[in-house]
Amino acid sequence: MATFNARAETVETKPVFRDAFKRTRCLIPMSGYYEWQNTPSGKQPWYFTASGGAPLLTAAGLWDEWKNRETGDRLKSCMMIITEPNGMAAQIHDRMPLFLTSDQFAPWLSGEAGAGILKPAPNDFLQRWPVSQRVNSSKADADDATLIERVEAAIT
Repeated sequence: MATFNARAETVETKPVFRDAFKRTRCLIPMSGYYEWQNTPSGKQPWYFTASGGAPLLTAAGLWDEWKNRETGDRLKSCMMIITEPNGMAAQIHDRMPLFLTSDQFAPWLSGEAGAGILKPAPNDFLQRWPVSQRVNSSKADADDATLIERVEAAIT
């Protein structure tokens, strides 16, 4: 698989995702994620993270193993499932990762949970704030903790 995201609406039926949806599901832990909002002064990045002080979010994912045609190497890759946004995320972007709660992990991984589990998180599941446009820079160090610090947004 050479894609980063799979849409929840088609993950069960689209040929590129269908087999992985049936047999190779995974969990993708993250502390948060960024989305960009178009504003008159440029793209404003927003940091989304768990509300209530939870240390991690867990997104539903799929993984697969495939052969690189150029090198012949066997490679493993994964993709995150994305869904329609909840009301809070929709103010910034038209999609969001599909987050699971700990009681959903086992049914998701075993395949017991079907497409019915693929719903946007409740509005109070996440919190967000604007962050520096330095996030957009390829020169920014990925380990720079200031990249998730709140800043004044150009437009909210």
